[in-house]
Amino acid sequence: MRTADTPARRVQRAPVVVMLVLALAGLLFTSSARLARSQGERHPENLAQLIEVEERRVAEVEETLKALDEQISLAAPAVGPDVDEDAYLRDAVAAGAVPVTGPGLRVALDDAPPQPVGSTIPADTLVVHQQDLEAVINALWAGGAEAMTLQGQRVLTTTAFRCVGNVLSLHGRVYSPPYVVEAIGDPAALAAALDASDAISTYREWVDAVGLGWDVSTQDTLEMPARTVANLAHTRLPDGVDPLP
Repeated sequence: MRTADTPARRVQRAPVVVMLVLALAGLLFTSSARLARSQGERHPENLAQLIEVEERRVAEVEETLKALDEQISLAAPAVGPDVDEDAYLRDAVAAGAVPVTGPGLRVALDDAPPQPVGSTIPADTLVVHQQDLEAVINALWAGGAEAMTLQGQRVLTTTAFRCVGNVLSLHGRVYSPPYVVEAIGDPAALAAALDASDAISTYREWVDAVGLGWDVSTQDTLEMPARTVANLAHTRLPDGVDPLP
């Protein structure tokens, strides 16, 4: 009589163990191959491929968003008699939810021209920086801008953008100079706000010193699209917050 720990019992179990190990190895190999393929598709090997993939993804998201906006517009109830239509429209404009048309200003900023060989001017002073764009946008908001675009994309007071070197990243897209900011509002008040900004005064000193681009023009009619929404994978409310107070 043999116990459970005898060599004969271990010999009987050996083929089963081998089969299980082979099955697990095959499963791991298949999963690794799929993961490698998926990573190759999602992570291009160079910047040009990455930009192409991201632009294609943004275009797909915008098409989806456009279709959803159309569905919402058809399903949305009309403004009731007790709703202040002017306040409703102001809120929609401030949120960037509707296209806007009106007079305003166009401000263009550009890098300085290349300097001759042997120039001692620092290269960092020859490009438009993020703080330069922020100074223009903040001044225009302070001057009473009702709506604004950067590179033709609608921006809000909460819009975040980033400059890396001499390129601008905004809403998933990359732009090169010149950078164009357009603002709808009273052109005189907007121009006065630009003139009153200390940060813009400093930028204009470099315009005179190294040739940075600076152009401000009054526009009788500016047309601005509604905002595009960032591609959020998911979101959640903070703990303890009731979504329907």
